[in-house]
Amino acid sequence: MQKDELLKLYKMNLEDLLTMSSKFMTNNIEFCSLVNARNGKCSQDCKYCAQSSHYRTDIQDYPLIDVEKVTESAKEAKENGVMRFAVVTSGKSPDEENFEKILEIIDVLNKTEGIRSCASLGILTDWQAKMLAQHGLKRYHHNINTSESYYNEICTTHSWQDRVNTCKLVKKYGMELCCGVILGMGESIEQRVEMAIELSQIEPESIPINILMPIAKTPFENYSDKIDEENILRTLAIFKISNPKSVLRFCGGRMKLSEENQELALRTCVEGIMTGNYLTTTGKKPQEDLITVKKLGKRLLECKDIEEVAVSGK
Repeated sequence: MQKDELLKLYKMNLEDLLTMSSKFMTNNIEFCSLVNARNGKCSQDCKYCAQSSHYRTDIQDYPLIDVEKVTESAKEAKENGVMRFAVVTSGKSPDEENFEKILEIIDVLNKTEGIRSCASLGILTDWQAKMLAQHGLKRYHHNINTSESYYNEICTTHSWQDRVNTCKLVKKYGMELCCGVILGMGESIEQRVEMAIELSQIEPESIPINILMPIAKTPFENYSDKIDEENILRTLAIFKISNPKSVLRFCGGRMKLSEENQELALRTCVEGIMTGNYLTTTGKKPQEDLITVKKLGKRLLECKDIEEVAVSGK
C-alpha cells in the first residue's frame, strides 16, 4: 500500500481498523526470550538507550557472560514455553575478541532441545554474517528502530542505512530476520506509517514492537507522553496490514498498554510475545503470559511446530 492509503486507514474508526488487521491473524502465539550477554559501554549515542557510554545511567556494566550461563538461561526459558532464545550483546558490532565465544554460544544453543537460536549483536560485516549462518544461527535480530526520515533525531553515530545493510546480510546468508521498531520516541503519525512501509520492503519474518520506556539520564528520560494507547493500537494494526506474513511481537514497554488493550492487540494484530525481562527494563513473568494465552484460546507454538512446517514446505 502507498503512504496516503495507509494514512487514511490509520485515521479510520479504531474498531474497523482492528477488524481489518485481524483478517491476517492466525490463532498461534509464539514466545521468545533473551539473555543479556554483555551489558553497557556502547559507543553509540542512541538517545533511548541506558547502555550508551554517552550517558551516565545507573546500569551495571559487565563483559560477555560464560557459555554455561547462557545454557542455563535457555533451558529455563524452554521450561516456560519459550521456543526462540536470543543472545544479546551491547555495542555497535561484535568485537573480534569475543566473536569466537559468541559462535561457541550459538553452537551450544543449537544443541538445546526445543530451542531455536537467535542473536542480536549489532551491525555485522559480511564475514560475521556468513560465520553466524555457517554455525547454524536460525534468526538474527536487528531493528530499524524508527523511520529513515526520523533516524537522525535518534542516533548520529551510525545511520538508518547501516542497519538496513545488516538486515540485507542476514537475508543474503539465509538466516531469518527479526526487525522492528521503538514507538513513542517523538515520531509523527506519518513516520509511523513510513516505518510500516519500510518494514514491508525489508520483509522480516518477525517484527518486534517496543514502546519507549524512558530511562533516567538519557536524552529521552522525559518522553513518557509521546504516544497513547489508541495510537499504539492504530500503529500495530497498520504494521500488520502492511506486513501480513510477518509475526508482530510484543517486546519492551508493552505494559504501557492496559491488560485489556494488550489482549485486544493479541486478538487482532500481535502473534508473538517476548516474555520475561528485557535488556535494561522489566517485563511480564512467563507464567502471566501463559495465563493470557489460555484465556484468549490461543495455541502456543513449540519448536517442533516450526520444524514440521519447514519439512512439509507449507
